[in-house]
Amino acid sequence: MGEFESVLKRNDYLRGIVTNLPESPGCYQYLNKDNVIIYVGKAKNLKRRVSSYFNKEQTGKTRVLVAQIADIRYVVVKTDADALLLENNLIKKYKPRYNVLLKDDKTYPSICISNEEFPKVFKTRNIIPKAGQYFGPYSHVGMMNEMLRFIKENYRIRSCHLRLTAEGIQDKKFKTCLEYHINRCNAPCVGKQSKEDYLQQIKEIREILRGNTRSLADILMKEMKQKAENLQFEEAENIKKRYIALQVLKEKSQVVSDTIHNVDVFNIDADESSAYISYLHVTNGVINQAFTFEYKKRIHEELSEILCLGIEEMRSRYKSESKEIIVPIDLDLEIENVTFTIPKQGDKKKLLELAAMNVKQYKLDKLKQAEKLNPEQKQTRILKEIQQHLKLERIPLHIECFDNSNISGTDAVAACVIFRNGKPAKNEYRKYNIKTVAGPDDYASMKEVVRRRYSRLIDENQELPDLIITDGGKGQMEVVREVIEDELKLKIPIAGLAKDNKHRTNELLYGFPAAKIGLKQDSSLFRLLVKIQDEVHRFAISFHRDKRSKHQTESALDKIPGVGPKTKEALLKNFKSVKRIKEADIQQLAEIVGEKKAKIIKESL
Repeated sequence: MGEFESVLKRNDYLRGIVTNLPESPGCYQYLNKDNVIIYVGKAKNLKRRVSSYFNKEQTGKTRVLVAQIADIRYVVVKTDADALLLENNLIKKYKPRYNVLLKDDKTYPSICISNEEFPKVFKTRNIIPKAGQYFGPYSHVGMMNEMLRFIKENYRIRSCHLRLTAEGIQDKKFKTCLEYHINRCNAPCVGKQSKEDYLQQIKEIREILRGNTRSLADILMKEMKQKAENLQFEEAENIKKRYIALQVLKEKSQVVSDTIHNVDVFNIDADESSAYISYLHVTNGVINQAFTFEYKKRIHEELSEILCLGIEEMRSRYKSESKEIIVPIDLDLEIENVTFTIPKQGDKKKLLELAAMNVKQYKLDKLKQAEKLNPEQKQTRILKEIQQHLKLERIPLHIECFDNSNISGTDAVAACVIFRNGKPAKNEYRKYNIKTVAGPDDYASMKEVVRRRYSRLIDENQELPDLIITDGGKGQMEVVREVIEDELKLKIPIAGLAKDNKHRTNELLYGFPAAKIGLKQDSSLFRLLVKIQDEVHRFAISFHRDKRSKHQTESALDKIPGVGPKTKEALLKNFKSVKRIKEADIQQLAEIVGEKKAKIIKESL
């Protein structure tokens, strides 16, 4: 069977599956010719969703995906939430080539309360579900260490590795250690602290790690009053210390109104290759879980699709049962007894903005890490930013910048510097003596130089730049445009770099009429533009200085016929100055340059 017949047969086979798909919620799986799952998706309506892949024109990687589909499987579920859960599990299990891939940083630590008769509280990076109850992971390690410090100072929980059991304590198998003697442990190992009292402390710690500080504070207050009424003043004092410490912790953690209780907050941002999601869990106005993570994109997924996966992942991981989820965009997702909120103002809006700030910081940190490993990536990113700001058709890998230099119209020169891939290509720099302009006319000088530069590139069939930058404002941009577009009929984007009254670069101009392009002055992009402008200015000034110095060192000897550089050098070496050469007689001159030249020099001077 030929390839054409095989494609027809495959299409008929797939068309038959799609035609008979149910209009129900569910998950679908695409398989390739080797029977390998290459994509998993969910849908409220399986038939409508899967049909869309074959009925509409696809672009990019989606077209590649569709071309590889050889078979389709599906699973019908009761609700959209069930479909999302199943999709997430299938992606984790099969890791399909064209699905977003969760980049989970396993190095983030968690706090564990161990499953023992006398539990320990410690940080760990290894999650073993049967070993204990885990809180985290903490993407901000400082926050976790602060929590552990609070627990250590206010709850004397054992840190030893003994396998404590009530029977072992009764049989006196253990003895006290240094931690007891320095007042960091109440020594349950020898019965100095009862199991009941120890587990009560663990119960309080568990509530703190869950973020239930308000309810715990109320409980402590009641216990403290009860102990005081029963004249148990020492016990009441110990509870009071924990109560005060808890209030301090609560004040440190208070970020919004404590009326916001048991709420999940999600925000998302993306670039070309990844999507970044920030998750916050709020209890009694306090953030007690915070995590930011990354999905590697495979095809052109919508942000809403990736955010749905992120919501399922975090709620499953943290076993969240929040009845409200705060999100930045509308989602095609329904979860039973859960309300999705897109706040416009107030404390919930502040939480959403905090999540957005976490996303941006995480994205920036990842970018910096990548750029340290690959400096070329940073230059490419900056050039892409220029492309986006100026809406250029292609990345400006080849940039040329011009500047004029003259003093009172004398020794007028110009310079052109070339940047390739964001770096100066110094061997391609060009210097220009202004030939057709008399007097200090910067606009006319710019026209001459631009005309000479690009006329030559056209004649020699050389590469034209992706972007031209002028060291000047709207006027300089316009004269460059007149030469490039009106005279030479070229289509090259033109930008201008203008300076403020203190001669500092302060704005990028683009378009005709020129408009100011807003840039942050502490950004990498702004620093690159300043570097380009400083470089062309330096190069033009150095050329002008060299020319002026040469002009100033000319003497009366240069105008005498027959006196070349060697003769001039010999005379100045012996007589030290033109004045002394004038005062010398013919005989003295003849001893250096000969009688014939001596007569010419004497007559000329």
